[in-house]
Amino acid sequence: MVTDDARVEAARGRALVEESREVVLVLDAAHRVVAASRRAREELPSVEPGEPVPEELLVGENALLVEYEVDGHRETLVYLGRPGELRAYEELRAGFTAAVSHELRTPLARLMALLETALLPGEDPRAVIEQATGQVDQIRELIDEVLFLSELETGREVVALGQVRVREVLDEVAATLEERAIRADVAIHTEGNPGLELPMRARMLRVVVENLAENALRYAGPRSELTLSVAREDGSLVLTARDTGTGVSDADLPRLFERFYRADRARASRGTGLGLAIVKHIVTSGGGTVEASRGDAGGLEIRAVF
Repeated sequence: MVTDDARVEAARGRALVEESREVVLVLDAAHRVVAASRRAREELPSVEPGEPVPEELLVGENALLVEYEVDGHRETLVYLGRPGELRAYEELRAGFTAAVSHELRTPLARLMALLETALLPGEDPRAVIEQATGQVDQIRELIDEVLFLSELETGREVVALGQVRVREVLDEVAATLEERAIRADVAIHTEGNPGLELPMRARMLRVVVENLAENALRYAGPRSELTLSVAREDGSLVLTARDTGTGVSDADLPRLFERFYRADRARASRGTGLGLAIVKHIVTSGGGTVEASRGDAGGLEIRAVF
């Protein structure tokens, strides 16, 4: 008799295979297909249940085979990757880990130095604590953004879910950042038709606009202006962040959306170097494109087209 627990486990196993984002196959002892993930069926249309899998798919560094036994029957779980995919992923993961470690090391070193300074005779503990708090805030911001980016990449944050009026989000972000804008001596303006909507979660759009605005507040420089606008152009919805600040060099423009990349003049800033990378990930996940260029009046212009 099949117990309820066994049925639950069987259903869970089928769901794990079916919904996997990888190319996953379950084979019997004769290497015939017992089950396949949705992605496997999409990428390997010639592989059908009950049919044998070509042996060339099961050899080489791109195939991971896990053999096991179920109720006296031998089966094989197969994970398939594209040529070089695993190596490329490992290189990306190692590089990302190294970058995170490097970015954390700097504020941690400053924090240690401040704590040591606080122990010296004649030092003002309150002033040192305020500086140390700033370093802790920077570490927390970096960790939060790394975790958020990780959630985006693993699909835990659905981007294109819902409908949001873009101008409302622009106005909300401008109001929220008003005090910071005054301190940075940057004037924020918003433009666009209030009725324009984007098929995206409001939170996701807010993250995009906040990161675009904060990028300008950090790097545009005093007496600059930032305009956040939305418009319909040639059938596409275009979200633009345009500032009149100091801009970036031609060499820096193509790299602005890289993780942890900061132009030379920006390295002294408290920024994490992840803001624009998050913008790009959300925009592309929502079916759009994003690019940076020099503004007509100088400064930096970032356009997201949906």
